[in-house]
Amino acid sequence: MTAHFNFDNRYASLGVPFHRPTLPTPVAAPLLLKLNHGLARELGFDVEALESAEGAEILAGNRIAAGSEPIATAYAGHQFGNFVPQLGDGRAVLLGEIIDRHGARRDLQLKGAGPTPYSRGGDGRAGLGPVLREYLVSEAMAALGIPTTRALAAVATGEWVMRDRPLPGAVLTRVASSHIRVGTFQFFAARRDEAALRRLADHVIERHYPDAAGSEHPYRALLDGVCARQAALVARWMQIGFVHGVMNTDNMSIAGETIDYGPCAFLDAYDPATVFSSIDRNGRYAYANQPGIASWNLARLAECLLDLLDPDENRAVEIAQDSLAGFATAFHQAYLDGFRRKIGLTQAREGDDVLVQDWLGLMAREKADFTRTFRALGRAAEGDETVLAFADADGFGAWATRWRARLDADALDPGQRRAQMDRVNPAIIPRNHHVEAALAAAMEGDFAPFETLNAALAEPYGASAEGSVYAALPPRADEPYRTFCGT
Repeated sequence: MTAHFNFDNRYASLGVPFHRPTLPTPVAAPLLLKLNHGLARELGFDVEALESAEGAEILAGNRIAAGSEPIATAYAGHQFGNFVPQLGDGRAVLLGEIIDRHGARRDLQLKGAGPTPYSRGGDGRAGLGPVLREYLVSEAMAALGIPTTRALAAVATGEWVMRDRPLPGAVLTRVASSHIRVGTFQFFAARRDEAALRRLADHVIERHYPDAAGSEHPYRALLDGVCARQAALVARWMQIGFVHGVMNTDNMSIAGETIDYGPCAFLDAYDPATVFSSIDRNGRYAYANQPGIASWNLARLAECLLDLLDPDENRAVEIAQDSLAGFATAFHQAYLDGFRRKIGLTQAREGDDVLVQDWLGLMAREKADFTRTFRALGRAAEGDETVLAFADADGFGAWATRWRARLDADALDPGQRRAQMDRVNPAIIPRNHHVEAALAAAMEGDFAPFETLNAALAEPYGASAEGSVYAALPPRADEPYRTFCGT
């Protein structure tokens, strides 16, 4: 049975220096561990063909499908604020672009496919744990309604990778609107290659921001578009308690999708200063810092585009500053609108921002569980305030009085209000301890916890999810939870 891929490769046609032709390195014994059937069908694949021995070989990199033009893409990036002029796909190979059932163009990439010209001495491989983590979390993000890359498949390689200890190897098949990053623009700006920058910008406009092509100032429209998508994306991260963990410019997608799930995690107890990544020692990428870091990253993109924005440097800087100011405005609006919905408000009124911030302040002082507290607020809006127990009962009571008055101003049926709140306040997220337990079991060959957790995460907002073990409070930890990159 032959697996057919509807390839239509545009980025590969840009040629060197945008990428280097790179074949995946074959693995010893490819074994398909997990195939995302729903995504496979959405992409137009025959599920049975992908689950065949030939399909596993393609998804492991042992066989090249017809029409594929495997490449490793070039990019640069600021990593924890320090600029590295050449990074690139050090352990990933872009097989090509496919057109899905809806006519959308999607990248198909193998992550952990072996060394590339950008590996800088690395082995280009991935361990099973990080591959399954990205599978679980990226698919959970999709179910939560967050723009994200997707996971099509996880394949065991039958080989070991050496990190701090030997780990079973795996390859992730990642699907994205594209893998173009802020760092891709930085790669060419650092080389002062304006022709390549223009080609890249034109490609991104055609692929992701077609409305900009008809604008009087297409590159300004491009920058505005990227700022708007990032504002909406980071606002959604904040509203579900997601901490990306490594918001380097090479990890910011131009398409406005969440990409690269290395040291990411979700808030349990609400603390705006929460950091999970073991390498983020100064809290640069803490939960509360994410909007500011997004703005900083976008400023780096704007710097790359100055020569395209206007031939007059002063005017170009003014245009860039206007776009960045637009990000701040769009983020604040998306953030406030989202948190309005989370506390049950359906209309915008003066004072809502203060009401939201006071609620978050109360949660922070109480170290309230982020997900469960917002979910419980829906029941409180319906009349059952006993589900919310705060040590500062007076503080909660004072806030609740203001909140009740504000809810009355919207004049919505309580049952309808709760239903609307339940659609934006998930009962289930990828709780860190459940993710770790699933990965630990998989490392020992037991994939049942992974499968059960993955199935639960696919329905995060449903009423039945509230009674799930995955919705329960996490056990009290003696030490802060830490995540690692897995590279």
